Amino acid sequence: MKENLSSIEKEILLNINTSQLMEYNREIAKEIRLSGSEEELRAFQYAKNTLENYGLKTDLSFHNAYISLPGDAKLIAGNREISCITHSMAPSTDEGGLVGKPVYLGEYSPVQIQLNSGEIAVIEGIASPVVLKGLEAAGASGAIFINGPYTHEMIVSTIWGSPSEENIEQMPKIPVISINDKSGLELRQLINKGLDCVKIHANVETKWTLIPSLTAEIKGTEEPNHFVLFSGHIDSWHYGAMDNGSANAVMLESARVLSKYQHLLKRSIRFGFWSGHSHGRYAGSQNYADQHWEEIHENCVMHFYIDSVGGRGATIVSEADCMAETMDIGSLFIKHIADQEYIGKRYGKYADQSFWGAGVPSLFMGMSEQPLSDDPMSQKVFKVFKGKEAGGYGWWWHTVEDTIDKIDPAILKRDCEIYVLSLFKVLTDPILPINQLAAVEELSHHISRYQKTAGDKICLALTLQRLSQLNNLLTAFYENLPEHNSNEVRRKVNQSLMNLSRILVPLNYVSTDIFEHDPAVSFAPIPILASIYELSKLEKDTHEFNLLKTSINRKINKVNYLLKIALREAKQMVAIIKNERIVDVEI
Repeated sequence: MKENLSSIEKEILLNINTSQLMEYNREIAKEIRLSGSEEELRAFQYAKNTLENYGLKTDLSFHNAYISLPGDAKLIAGNREISCITHSMAPSTDEGGLVGKPVYLGEYSPVQIQLNSGEIAVIEGIASPVVLKGLEAAGASGAIFINGPYTHEMIVSTIWGSPSEENIEQMPKIPVISINDKSGLELRQLINKGLDCVKIHANVETKWTLIPSLTAEIKGTEEPNHFVLFSGHIDSWHYGAMDNGSANAVMLESARVLSKYQHLLKRSIRFGFWSGHSHGRYAGSQNYADQHWEEIHENCVMHFYIDSVGGRGATIVSEADCMAETMDIGSLFIKHIADQEYIGKRYGKYADQSFWGAGVPSLFMGMSEQPLSDDPMSQKVFKVFKGKEAGGYGWWWHTVEDTIDKIDPAILKRDCEIYVLSLFKVLTDPILPINQLAAVEELSHHISRYQKTAGDKICLALTLQRLSQLNNLLTAFYENLPEHNSNEVRRKVNQSLMNLSRILVPLNYVSTDIFEHDPAVSFAPIPILASIYELSKLEKDTHEFNLLKTSINRKINKVNYLLKIALREAKQMVAIIKNERIVDVEI
């Protein structure tokens, strides 16, 4: 399908160098890069020097973040010591350890789990902060996760980034360890034989730590203040050759290649390298969003994120994360480069997506995933990532086995090609390729589902009416958008497209105030209205029903008013392209 690319796109692909990608990857992944460590800083300095060699202006800064590094852990069952690990953000045990009765629960289900005081839950699967909260609520005094053939490093807090005084109490309350399947079988056999007591020792160092962030920029020529943010983390579990050395390699090669075409870039591209991802629950990107919120809100046109690309056997690229309004970009180049039909998938709240409150549309998270299979090594990883055909990043994800031999140079180059061409399109298209009509269609679909769920308990007629009006206006806009237009018209149209994103992205993806950060858990679409599901289960006119309905009515007012503002913006867009009254539409 590469024959369908333009001559400049084909030239860009020829400039992407596989050997260079692997050199970056080996250099980044030659040391273990714990957040705030000297080894991590050396990787940051390597990235900084590399970017400067390509002519980019860089900024390496430092900030305090709440970082949690797992230390020694031990599980004693009877007279046996079982190998285990503990997890970031879990509490340490006291000197005497945690003693309790192990209760095997199999795969976690929140339905009717009730544990007695002093009981320690034994769960199949990779450690999850959501499961841990459920176990805490059920009364568990500790948790033991049985991970798979290898233990997987995880962070077990739902707090996004560094905590605040408002959410610090949401930190995990019970010690957590993980064991592998072999040890899990041994523990289950002991429980079946009547084992009624285990002891857990876990040491986790959690404290405010100075961590780095690195940014670099290639300036655009037509709208230089508007920028695409391309970001990924440098910190790692173990050597992290795939997670995230491969992604860092793609970022560096993208900078090298795109710097050759600076004269063609209408907008700027800003590269963001974060710390505090693995050990601070996205503390690096969270801090950057907080410190630069206004600039991001006013000037960032799109966020590309990259994580864990180039993995051996990662043949599936059709399910990479996207928003409805960015899916067309991914579809185009995934088809051209990989000859796969892109179906995408809706974002969950993960992977340094710290910029939704600022209204920034996103594209990609990782790129390539393993196909689902019967491979016993991968089954518990599949449960974390499972899609239609894709099953995540490989059995070595977050383990000691994430080493350079897990990188396939050809797959890494393919993933880099998709990223670079997608970035180049957003940087060079005269009109920003943000499909706001697709965003409105998605919102309409979800509002219709909410109305069907609520029945006659809630009325969303005005919401649906305004979405229909917005759909009509945007249809007229895209149908009448001329292929060639003046710089002034392009500037105003692009600003209006960004203004719409500032309304529609938070509406679709944010449950809290736009200046806050939602926890790292799954949310329903249009999360501000998610309590409609709860309302649908309540009997009308009961006290509980009326309390909840009062709250929902106010939230509907907020949605409707935001859609009213979006309608004004869409009317302005249609007026601009019809050469009617053109007024300034800056935020």
